[in-house]
Amino acid sequence: MATEHRLAAERRVNDLIAVGRALPRHEHLTLMMEEAENLARAIAAFHLEGIRFRMYNVDRMTTHTPVPLPVEVLTAVADIHRHLEAAGFHTRSHQAPG
Repeated sequence: MATEHRLAAERRVNDLIAVGRALPRHEHLTLMMEEAENLARAIAAFHLEGIRFRMYNVDRMTTHTPVPLPVEVLTAVADIHRHLEAAGFHTRSHQAPG
């Protein structure tokens, strides 16, 4: 099951990259897609800190963007989180108290 979710996360990262690359050129999007590519490499390598760091960067760049992002980008990022968490990877640096 964990392998299934890890592979699903990789597929969704690739979907994110494909959507991002199809958008009009903008420096922010180029950097965001580079982070997404780095995230894909971290997932493939099972690099826990790399996953957390790159996911944080993709989140930040998605949330604080100077350009409008299509819903497909936001959905892909949410799906990546969900699949990575289900695979046992922690994608947040800290957990909210609760």
